[in-house]
Amino acid sequence: MADYVIALDQGTTSTRAMLFDRSGVPGRTAQLEHAQIFPRAGRVEHDAAEIWAHTARVLEEVVQDAGLAASDIAAVGVTNQRETAIVWDRRTGEPVHNALVWQDTRTQPRIDRLIRARGVSAFVETTGLPLATYFSASKIAWILDHVDGAREAAARGDLLFGTPDTWVVWNLTGGPDGGLHVTDVTNASRTLLMDLRTLDWAEELLEVWDIPRAMLPEIRSSIGDFGQVRTPSVLAGVPIAGILGDQQAATFGQTAFEAGESKNTYGTGNFLLVGTGTEIVRSRAGLITTVAYRRGDEPARYALEGSIAVTGSLVQWLRDNLGIISRSEEVETLAASVDDNGGAYFVPAFSGLFAPYWRPDARGTLVGLTRYVTKAHIAKAALEATAFQTRDVIEAVVADAGRTLDELRVDGGMTRNDALLQFQADILGIPVVRPAVVETTALGAAYAAGLSVGFWKDLDELRGQWREDARFEPQMAQDERARRYRLWKKAVSKSIDWLDDDARILMGTTD
Repeated sequence: MADYVIALDQGTTSTRAMLFDRSGVPGRTAQLEHAQIFPRAGRVEHDAAEIWAHTARVLEEVVQDAGLAASDIAAVGVTNQRETAIVWDRRTGEPVHNALVWQDTRTQPRIDRLIRARGVSAFVETTGLPLATYFSASKIAWILDHVDGAREAAARGDLLFGTPDTWVVWNLTGGPDGGLHVTDVTNASRTLLMDLRTLDWAEELLEVWDIPRAMLPEIRSSIGDFGQVRTPSVLAGVPIAGILGDQQAATFGQTAFEAGESKNTYGTGNFLLVGTGTEIVRSRAGLITTVAYRRGDEPARYALEGSIAVTGSLVQWLRDNLGIISRSEEVETLAASVDDNGGAYFVPAFSGLFAPYWRPDARGTLVGLTRYVTKAHIAKAALEATAFQTRDVIEAVVADAGRTLDELRVDGGMTRNDALLQFQADILGIPVVRPAVVETTALGAAYAAGLSVGFWKDLDELRGQWREDARFEPQMAQDERARRYRLWKKAVSKSIDWLDDDARILMGTTD
């Protein structure tokens, strides 16, 4: 009998494979970082071939290191960075261009033209999404328009598109030799091409972006059949039984299955999801509507999401671009060496501001600097920016729901930082709760796949596995909380409207 499920977590900065047993306890993990490619300001790319190579390696390593065989694995579940666009040749398996990452803003001029012509909410009724560079549609169109011969090849049916889940599953199931070209409803709902009501590609939007339908993968339920692994051979024959976009996977891993249940993930960015059940709810306060999951033939479950572009990646930026830390883990120690932020506030609008502002004209801003401010104060300001941005989206949730949250369940790599979670509780004024398994993105992918093949019986069994690790109660006085948040909002106002025509030319974001 198979005793494990493998989660494949293809993230923005790395790809990893993680084993889970029947108790939902993580076991062996293999992980590899991939290159972050920045050709110029505003452009963020990944090498899709590198991602696939790393996918095969980490899956092979985790099975071999644990001394297991394919017969020991009940299923593979896939979770992935969403919105990132990969276009490849179905005959050769070769990408025609580097992947355009969800943070990439090169398509802003076209988005601006559409907004002027139709309004930022032109397709919200259909897709739940505002017009923004964040989503996949404009990225696909850019590749077709800027790669020689791409439009002609797409018209012939030679090119395929996928978000990273589609790319790795196509390769896992055979690639050019019969690989399945599929995605799930959660990832499809992030493309700006899927109709939330029909759960199918919207013809109107395919026409808007001039994208051939034949390029697009088949949309399937999140919990179901996605073929069998053929490569790597150590997993040959193991079913791929679940796909969830990373934030939906984290929500699933937190066992937040029903309307009103929520979580906040602290990763490359931060993402707050609040379930709305089978009802499609439109936000009035800057959140987006997305599919939470779909199980088999059951009705889809939906959620409101507050998407924050830059949180954990700001720490990576401090490491890689400024060199003020040599490892990401050092930011906590550095920030703890000072009592406060020294008056400095950091708004990391590197790709504009996402929820609840949706201001593509914003750019990163560090304000309140004096000669007193040190790299330790900047480190603290960077961590505090994560908490402030989270309050921004929670304020939007409260405005939409008409009621406050009793507590905030959190997960993701940054939640190992106790000081960050204490400040988060302080600035929110509600308890922050960390689960025993903080890698809930991988856990959610495992849960989806395991449910599909009967490894776990039902949702109640999964709920019974959730355990609290730590609870952070607010300790900051109300007047101090209000003062700091007021200064944060002032800092945000300084970041907005930076990207005027002169700045666009300087940063290379004009047509």
